[in-house]
Amino acid sequence: MLENLKQRARHLKTETYALYFAARDPRTPWYAKLLVAGVVAYAFSPIDLIPDFVPVFGYLDDLILIPLGITLAIKLIPGPVLTECRARAQETIKNGKPVSRAAGAIIVVVWILLAALCIVWGYNAFTGQQ
Repeated sequence: MLENLKQRARHLKTETYALYFAARDPRTPWYAKLLVAGVVAYAFSPIDLIPDFVPVFGYLDDLILIPLGITLAIKLIPGPVLTECRARAQETIKNGKPVSRAAGAIIVVVWILLAALCIVWGYNAFTGQQ
């Protein structure tokens, strides 16, 4: 069972790299590029929207959201483009992986905005202002 999970994880990793290349291919439709860019940026981001140390929910994005996004994105990309990108992904895995620092920055900004909203909400709740 553990080996099966490792194999599936490797497959998802390869598919993520293939999507990364497909997003840069001019034959990929714009709407697919938009979805792929979001999925790949989040998958390669060094920071999660829901940190892994949060019980149960911390791994939901890794176990559910990313695979669902990858599956949907694969359906939107033309077959020949995906085949070429999968071959490039195999080479990339052997040589190292890209990291999306921009996606990491976006996640940090989202957390800062959420923290600011919580502070404003808490201030308004405790001071009685609406």
